[in-house]
Amino acid sequence: MHVLPNNNDTAVIHEFILLGFLCSQEVEILLFVLFSIIYILTLLGNSAIICAVWWDQQLHTPMYTLLSNFSFLEICYINSNVPNMLFNFLSKTKTISYNGCILQFYIFLSLCATELFFLALMAFDRYVAICHPLHYPTIMTRKICGTFVSACWVGGFLWLVTPATLISQVPFCGSNVIDHYLCDLGAMLAISCVPVPKIMLTCSIFSAVITFITLFYILVSYILVLRAVVQVPKGSSRKKAFSTCASHLIVVFLFYGSIMVMYVSPGAASQPGMQKFLTMFYSIATPLLNPLIYSLRNKEMKTALRKVMCKV
Repeated sequence: MHVLPNNNDTAVIHEFILLGFLCSQEVEILLFVLFSIIYILTLLGNSAIICAVWWDQQLHTPMYTLLSNFSFLEICYINSNVPNMLFNFLSKTKTISYNGCILQFYIFLSLCATELFFLALMAFDRYVAICHPLHYPTIMTRKICGTFVSACWVGGFLWLVTPATLISQVPFCGSNVIDHYLCDLGAMLAISCVPVPKIMLTCSIFSAVITFITLFYILVSYILVLRAVVQVPKGSSRKKAFSTCASHLIVVFLFYGSIMVMYVSPGAASQPGMQKFLTMFYSIATPLLNPLIYSLRNKEMKTALRKVMCKV
């Protein structure tokens, strides 16, 4: 542990140790292989969707543009935590600098917030396409779609400025061992010198506001979408609309379920083991599953992916 004494005879921490998973070296090697496979499959799956949308002219529509951007976001998301976790499986020290830890916290949760905005934007796109099909071409133009995408990225990173600033002000002067595989909110606050209830409350409020507002908007959008779909005569168009909405809702429930337990009600996931499991679920499992969820239920995407495979 690298520390320097200050005037108050305490120790200023300059690096943290990410404890990761408490297991033997043999098990860590197995975990390294397992998560390496998951990491590669996630990169390949999401990259395939990006390439399919890029190469297939029929997929140059707002819905698939959003989907390709969402896949790019998932690639960024998994790269914000998995490479460092894989490195620590093989490392004896498992250290991360103080500044690196704060930066990882900011980037990781900013991408999480960006994903919440993206899911809401995708719900808006489906709402306009199904409930107002005649106005869809004028509302979701390429320029407006690009503006919405940019707003999601900027909004996600701006939303975490205050929580990251507050975390950087938390005093760490005792143990520098973080019982997690990344610099996450609960695990970092657990090793602070003194209780910081105001910072925890503020971070929970920020998490709750973005989570519940976007979730409420998504649910209302899909309720209106489903109400419009059931009024459509039975046929291929109705089946396609149901299939698309079902794919989006599966992703929404997978992501929001774990997010709400972790950050809106951090006390419910106070056990380190539960924190690690939930974090793995929404940051590693969902980026892996999303390409499968979106492609297996979409004929156009499956056709485009076959073309990608043929080109490769």
